[in-house]
Amino acid sequence: MSSNGSDKEDTTIYKVVMNHEEQYSIWPDYKEIPRGWKHVGKPGPKAECLAYIKQVWTDMRPLSLRTKMEEFAKNPPAPPLPPDPNAPVRKSLVDRLCEGDHAVEVGLRPERSVKLFKEAIDRDYVHIKFTETKGGTELGFRLNRDTSDFSAADFENGKGTVHVEGNLTLDYVKVKSVADIDLSTLAGSGHLVKVEDKEMAVA
Repeated sequence: MSSNGSDKEDTTIYKVVMNHEEQYSIWPDYKEIPRGWKHVGKPGPKAECLAYIKQVWTDMRPLSLRTKMEEFAKNPPAPPLPPDPNAPVRKSLVDRLCEGDHAVEVGLRPERSVKLFKEAIDRDYVHIKFTETKGGTELGFRLNRDTSDFSAADFENGKGTVHVEGNLTLDYVKVKSVADIDLSTLAGSGHLVKVEDKEMAVA
């Protein structure tokens, strides 16, 4: 907010003006002060007005920011409450599925049938869905033939049960999926077991 020309040639008389945020500037004395600014009572040559501003404008923060920070200093927000030691701890999905047995069913597409389940077993890769989790948690894993058991299964007639086990990683945790499936319903119960790296390698 100053006139054109170099400081040496500038003979204009200025006045120091200030806006509602208490920010300073200079404005030619002969011009009407723009809306939102007011004269603070210091006229004079440009250099003199700038020197005055340098002397009085020691805090460059706008008034609204200064006010807000002062209020914050007087009335700081309350510190966050410490965690309630009696509040129930939300367990991870892995921890929940490692506790007790859960309802499961065989995950198959495009349809659930004993024939497709047998084909998946023959490929050594099955999908088991934990139906009681939010949205259902379907896990695919390679069968561990050494610990799985098909001796009680009658695949041809869709009767009997199978016991399937296999390792996988769920939410960055290495686990073993264990399930007992009734072939007549392709459903049953299952759970997870956390395993060590060496056990994953053997499987």
